[in-house]
Formats: sequence, structure tokens, C-alpha cells
Amino acid sequence: MPGDTGPFAGGPSELIGRQIASYRIESEVGRGGMAVVYRARDLRLDRTVALKLLAPELARNDTFRQRFTHESRVAAAIDHPHIVPVFEAGETEGVLYIAMRYVSGSDLRRLLDRRGPLPLRTALRIAAQVASALDAAHEHGLVHRDVKPGNILVARGTDSDHPEHVYLTDFGLTKKSLSLTGFTTVGQFVGTLDYVAPEQISGRPVDSRCDVYGLACVVYESLAGRPPFRRDDDMALLWAHQYDEPPPLSASRPGLAPYLDAVFAKALAKTPDDRYDSCLAFVAALRTPPSDAPDNDHPPTEVDLRVAKPPPRWAAPVFREQG
Repeated sequence: MPGDTGPFAGGPSELIGRQIASYRIESEVGRGGMAVVYRARDLRLDRTVALKLLAPELARNDTFRQRFTHESRVAAAIDHPHIVPVFEAGETEGVLYIAMRYVSGSDLRRLLDRRGPLPLRTALRIAAQVASALDAAHEHGLVHRDVKPGNILVARGTDSDHPEHVYLTDFGLTKKSLSLTGFTTVGQFVGTLDYVAPEQISGRPVDSRCDVYGLACVVYESLAGRPPFRRDDDMALLWAHQYDEPPPLSASRPGLAPYLDAVFAKALAKTPDDRYDSCLAFVAALRTPPSDAPDNDHPPTEVDLRVAKPPPRWAAPVFREQG
């Protein structure tokens, strides 16, 4: 593909109607600094897909291309009901692409912008599904590194007991590669400022617990209506993630049980060793009041998680990976 007609050249309609590999582009879905996502038609299987085209300069970096190929295969190998399936990843005419399932619906970012803070029951349903997806990825050696509302897709669920089905997308396969191939420099990190873990900011090694931190930021925002840290400029926000204590959730949402403050304090700990070991452990702590919590620590205006019934057996894949 000529350099002046790549996915980052021209206006949003530059590639509409064109064919990339075996996909015909229909419309633009989203655009970021290093990729553009299109709705496209798979001409071989006659199905709609989400086609992510990476910036042309990435394809010119041999190290990035090798890591992209390896990590795309790892991501495609994960079969989980809450991870957007990757159908294919490859290169054509100097452009790297990823074809994924097209999910009809909205994302959590738009949902929060439209509805504001969510009921506790809704927030925990969404959090449990995202946590299940993250832990499954961690078992395959993948760390997302950019958990945020925009990467959480919310589709229609199966019934009134499961009103939404959540998919996690945009895994850190390209983000990790960027940090290792010269596209980020010393002192920089890959992630979104409102949800980035302290170790990402300082350039320390990251593992699955950085996703625990990111998920905690997302769930906090889902309940409070804002992320745990807000500052006037980016440097102050980065400082807050590294050194400031998160404000108690109960201060922003008085109707929630006070024990949740301690759960978020642990999940948002500055040191990974002080956080929960997994994302599902964090969600389990949100669902379970401590044994010494007083009765009034569980307000009747929110779902009673102590007596909530487990989902029926047929609904199990919504909450955990199938064997």
C-alpha cells in the first residue's frame, strides 16, 4: 500500500470501500495514535469483523513485527467468552492488521458518559466478567496494560438475570511491543493516565497486578462517576498515582457499604505486592463484606451480595472460562 494512502493518511473515509487482505472496509469505528479500527466484511466467510490497522511505521520495525506475530497468535489462542476473539493477524502491502469479532453495542466509556455512576449490582456484573477475561489472559502470559472503559465492550446479554455480556478488547500485545522496540523512550509508558499503575509510570517491570490496579480504577469510576485521581495537569495526575492515597469511595457515593473503601485501598496500593493477587480476587472482595462488618454496613438500597444466589449452571461461561 503506498505510503500516502495508508490508514493514517487522509480523512476518515480514506479507505472506505477498499480491500485490505481479504477484508472490504465499510466504515471507521475508532482511531488512536497507533491504530485505526474499521468495520469490515470478511469476503471469504461473508461475515462482519472489526479490522484494526496499525500505523505503517510499525510494520517497518523488524523487532516489532516479530513480537506482533508471536503475541497475536497467543491472543488468538485464548478462547474465553469475555475476550473479543482474534480471527487473524497478518501483514499486507506494508500494513499490519488484526481481524477480530465485531461486537454490536457500546463500550463502558459511552455507557458511563450517558448514564453516570452505575448501580452496584450492574458495576459488579461488569467487573466480574472483565476480571475473568483478565485472569484468563494472565494465565497465558499476557498482561493487558491498558484496562479502561473504552476497552470494555458492553453487548446485550442473554436474559433479565444477565442483561449485558461484556467483552474485553485491545490487549497489550502492541503496547508491550512498542515499549520494547524503541517507539517509547526512557521515562515514558504505555497506558491511559486515569488508569495507569504506578509501576508503569516509573518504568518498573509489570505483571498481572498492574491490571488489578487498572480494573480497580475502572470499577471505582463506575461507582463514583469519576476515576480515583483527578488533577489539573498530567504531571500532577502521574504524581497522584504514585504517591497519593485514593479518596474513599464512600465520600463520593455515601449509599455504598463502608467496607468497600478498604477493598479499593488494597486494589489501588502503590506496591504490587500489597494488591490482590488476581482480578477475580479483587471482585470477590467487593462482593463479600468482612465477617465483622456490622449489619448497617450493607445498605438495603444496594444488592445484598451476602445472599445473592449463584448463576444457574447453564450461565457459567458468562463468569468463568470454559475448560
